[in-house]
Amino acid sequence: MFYGSQHHIENISNPKGKERFYTVVGYICETDTFANNRRIAEINEGDLLCFRNAGAYCFSMSSNYNSRYKPAEVLWKDGKGILIRERETFEDLLKNQIMLPIEAEALIS
Repeated sequence: MFYGSQHHIENISNPKGKERFYTVVGYICETDTFANNRRIAEINEGDLLCFRNAGAYCFSMSSNYNSRYKPAEVLWKDGKGILIRERETFEDLLKNQIMLPIEAEALIS
């Protein structure tokens, strides 16, 4: 968004649908807008969208910034989605944390 780059977004559930203009938003760092006023084959609830050039939003660049879960990874091959990594859970975020005792006086002062 900041420097004019674009994510190539495809509706793989309805690839031959009538193209309409969409703004695609999500849960990301600098802005929540992946595409603004972009022509994409008609999107319906439950459709799968493919981001052909994920860039910094791909799994290898992911982190738990702001305690966000890392997403599942799906390999799309020969028209079929294959789960290759499960999405993280709340327990995954906590598993490496070390709990320290906190005394009430330390919280007050």
